[in-house]
Amino acid sequence: MYVEIGGIRQWVEIELEHPDNPVLLLLHGGPAGSTRFASASWRPWRRHFTLVHWDQRGAGRTFGKNGAEGSGPMRFDRFVADGIEVAEFVRRELGNPPVFLLGHSWGSAIGVHMVKRRPDLFAAFVGTGQLVSFALNEAANYERELAQAREAGNAEALGELTEIGPPPHDDLARTRVLRKWSDVLASGSGDSPTPRLTARPDNLTDEDMTAMADGFAFSGPALFGEIHAINLPTLGTDFAVPMFCFMGTHDQQTPIAVAEDYFRTITAPRKAFVRFEGCHHFVHMNRPDAFLEALVTHLLPLAGAAPGIPNATVPG
Repeated sequence: MYVEIGGIRQWVEIELEHPDNPVLLLLHGGPAGSTRFASASWRPWRRHFTLVHWDQRGAGRTFGKNGAEGSGPMRFDRFVADGIEVAEFVRRELGNPPVFLLGHSWGSAIGVHMVKRRPDLFAAFVGTGQLVSFALNEAANYERELAQAREAGNAEALGELTEIGPPPHDDLARTRVLRKWSDVLASGSGDSPTPRLTARPDNLTDEDMTAMADGFAFSGPALFGEIHAINLPTLGTDFAVPMFCFMGTHDQQTPIAVAEDYFRTITAPRKAFVRFEGCHHFVHMNRPDAFLEALVTHLLPLAGAAPGIPNATVPG
């Protein structure tokens, strides 16, 4: 359905299998990387959670509805406020269930701001591909890629990386060079560095595919400065909700060491850092079953769900 969020019509899709299940509100990355294209791979998740997909402004059906001119202010703070409105809408619509946040990459930074601003709305937060500080992430990525290029004897990669120089990069073209080689140089180590869905999307129309591509083309440049300014430690490190971080050990975009260093500093009623060996940036898409097991283990007890929600089980 389209819902009035932040002054524009935004797409919210609710996958409800058991009415008593807690909600898992998905905050996609990208920017503009709608989670709807992965929903078929997450069908088993519906036994335990009501999944909520939200196409953020500039993404998917929201972009298809509004276009570039109708997308309104493309500012990070506006996305945080939008996300809070979506959570409020979902709670009203579904009768005030526990709401868990799952944020990926760009969405993980939005989610941390959301739980910091409105802890009363959320039962817990899970970040994956956790974006902590864009500056720290890119510096670590650049040094790793240089080392990988030298080790592999990849003269083309070494030449292009040397040409763009170390971050910070003040234009999108240099950032794209870094992204290009991050995937190429990571290939062959662990899981695929790009999304590999376990089930073919069956919920996307031709119009959806066009809107997704157009949203990516629009949102990257529009949010370039906003992404570069992300720096979660400036928020403070005390949180009023349980905080979890599920990270691939080989994440080639948001290095696990940066996420671990940040997570070590935070305080929360409960927290856990879960490592997925050999995984890259898309753990929740490339290993959906293992990711679900971690979600069930860490989240359902917080919702009082283990005895009370149909088919909800907490592994060993």
